[in-house]
Amino acid sequence: MSDQPWHAQPQWQTPPAAQPVYNPGPGMVPGPQQMPGLPPVPAAERVRLAAWRRGETDYIFSYWSALGWTILTFGIYGFYVFYQLVRRMREHNVRRLELLDAATTVAWEQAGRQGLQQELTPSFQRAAGHLAVLRQMTTEFRDPAIWVVFGIVARGISEIVAFVLLDQDLVKHGQAEAGAGYELSLIYGRLGQQVPFPDQGQVKRQDNYAGRILATVFTFGIYMFWWYYNQMEEPNKHFASNWAQEDYLVHAAAALS
Repeated sequence: MSDQPWHAQPQWQTPPAAQPVYNPGPGMVPGPQQMPGLPPVPAAERVRLAAWRRGETDYIFSYWSALGWTILTFGIYGFYVFYQLVRRMREHNVRRLELLDAATTVAWEQAGRQGLQQELTPSFQRAAGHLAVLRQMTTEFRDPAIWVVFGIVARGISEIVAFVLLDQDLVKHGQAEAGAGYELSLIYGRLGQQVPFPDQGQVKRQDNYAGRILATVFTFGIYMFWWYYNQMEEPNKHFASNWAQEDYLVHAAAALS
C-alpha cells in the first residue's frame, strides 16, 4: 500500500506571490518581483509552471491505504497523514494564488494591447479582491511540522482544532478562488479565449463543528475515523475540480501571449 501524489514531478521554486507585477487600477495587487539581474518570467510561463506544480502540492489521499499503514505502524504513520493534511492545503493555496495572479497579469497585458483595460477594470478589481483573500491566507499559521508536534503533545485535541481550521480554510479558499476564476472566465472570454466558469456547486459549505466535536466525544473518539475520511476526500475533490480549468487557463494564457 502506498499513499502518493497523483503525479510525481521535480521541485520548482514558486516566485513569491505577494510582490507586485501589474497594476490595472485601484485595489489591484500585483505579483512577484524578480531577482536582480534575472530576466522576468513571462506571465504565461508562470501560469504554466504553477499548473505543472500541482503534482507537488495537490496531494491525493487514499483513505484505506492511509488507514492500513497507520494500523501496521501502530499509529506512527498517522503523524505523516496529519502532516500532509496541513501541508497540502497550505501549498495548494500558494500555488493557486500564483496561477490565478499570473493569469490575471496575462489578461491585463492583453487587454492593454486590445484597448479593453478601461472596460474590463471592474472585473480586474473584483478578481484582485478575491486574490487578496488567498494572499492573506498565506500569512496564517499553518506550519505542518509544528502542527505534528502539537499532535504528539496533545493528540486528539490538536487534531480537532486543526480539522476545524482546515475546514474553514477550504471554505474560504474555495469561495475566493471561485470568485477569481469567475472573473477570469469573463475577462478571457472578452479577450477571445473561452475558459469554463468554475463550478460554484463545488464550493464547500462549512461543517457543523459543534456536532462533529460532540460526536467525537460521545463515541469515545471513534467518530474521528469518519472525520479523517472527510478531511482527505473533500480536498481531493476540490483539487480535481481545479485541474480542468487550470488546463484551459494554461492554453488561453499561451494563446494571448
